[in-house]
Amino acid sequence: MIFGITMGDSSGVGPEILLKAFRHGELRHPFVAFADLEALERANQSLGYGVELGVIERAGDYRPGQLNIVNLGLLAPGDLCPGRISRKSGAAARQYVVAATGAALAGEIAGLVTLPMNKEATRLSDPGFAGHTELIAGLCGAADVAMMLASEQLIVTHVSTHCSLEMAIQRVKKQRIERVIELTWRAVSRLKPQPRIAVAGLNPHAGEHGLFGREEMEEIEPAVRAARDRGLPVEGPFPPDTVFYLAVRRKRFDAVVAMYHDQGHIPAKLLDFEGGVNVTLGLPIIRTSVDHGTAFDIAWRGEASTRSLTAALKLAARLAGHSG
Repeated sequence: MIFGITMGDSSGVGPEILLKAFRHGELRHPFVAFADLEALERANQSLGYGVELGVIERAGDYRPGQLNIVNLGLLAPGDLCPGRISRKSGAAARQYVVAATGAALAGEIAGLVTLPMNKEATRLSDPGFAGHTELIAGLCGAADVAMMLASEQLIVTHVSTHCSLEMAIQRVKKQRIERVIELTWRAVSRLKPQPRIAVAGLNPHAGEHGLFGREEMEEIEPAVRAARDRGLPVEGPFPPDTVFYLAVRRKRFDAVVAMYHDQGHIPAKLLDFEGGVNVTLGLPIIRTSVDHGTAFDIAWRGEASTRSLTAALKLAARLAGHSG
């Protein structure tokens, strides 16, 4: 069972994290890197890591003992500029994801793990680029996906993610909420037996019976009832300021469905900023990701943490049915 790891934007911490984690023996499942050999060689030399790099044509050519690279060959030496926005690096990062997704769809890899891209850089060549999730969903033909953040302390999924707060409120609809509950249950069932799911409200005090908003009464409660009628172990909506306490401290729930990006991200990142993993639910393939950005300010300095990458590969293996 071989996985794919995309290198991310070469101007960021992706190359450094990949090399460091491999050097320290933290990546415990076989993988191939979809990357540019030029960038990894330069970072390897600059940081003095001494990692053995080997170019292969496809995942099936994997050889133990080296960092196996499916080299896309998109970057020349003069294109490398750690810490700076680069059109070429942004475009190359996109192509690593395209190649790895194609390999996963073809069954050549068991799933993919993505290192961070920089949206501003990638939009210089692809103005419509919104993020990893949207790109991969489009390549897979998946119209209805959801984001899950996972750590040892908390699992949280999201009804909406990268949109304005105004738009996020508009997306709190029964059909979408019920779908995210189902996706959450399917994913967490692969990680824990008989998972219990909580659903957060949107408004203060979960609306307090319409006093602070009617979304709970008109959209969220009906979605929870419909999911429960289908046999899913779900409760809610709970006040957003207490539901995470119930899940994390009281251990009443194994996952929380949040209504929008920051409602779920803030507690997840507070609990485990470096070790969290981003998972895309609703795809025909397994995709996990580090839960941090390109960190241009510390790129190629040897300072970036490898915890999220290590956790992302481990979780991809668990989702693929590997017990190790």
